[in-house]
Amino acid sequence: MAQPKKAKVPATKSKPGKTTRKAAKKTPAPVSTGAQHRSGTKQAQMIELLSRDTGATIADLVAATGWQPHTVRGAMAGALKKKLGLTITSEKVEGRGRVYRVQAA
Repeated sequence: MAQPKKAKVPATKSKPGKTTRKAAKKTPAPVSTGAQHRSGTKQAQMIELLSRDTGATIADLVAATGWQPHTVRGAMAGALKKKLGLTITSEKVEGRGRVYRVQAA
């Protein structure tokens, strides 16, 4: 037996002073002034490796954290760059591949 179709409800205007989903845009997270992190965490390990003069490859970061390569790249882009406001540079090094470094402030 077929189910009866539900009647369409016409769109209503929002009430004055009420915020709609469209109007309530998320603001970006504030960028911190310094790299503030707990010591001993995987994020802290990443920052330590990236702060070395020799930098770190994705393979170095994967070995240190135990994460998958896509997770390491995501953590660099999201947590380190966006949330902590760190500047991460990369360059291709002969015989080593792509090396990432935290740029000194």
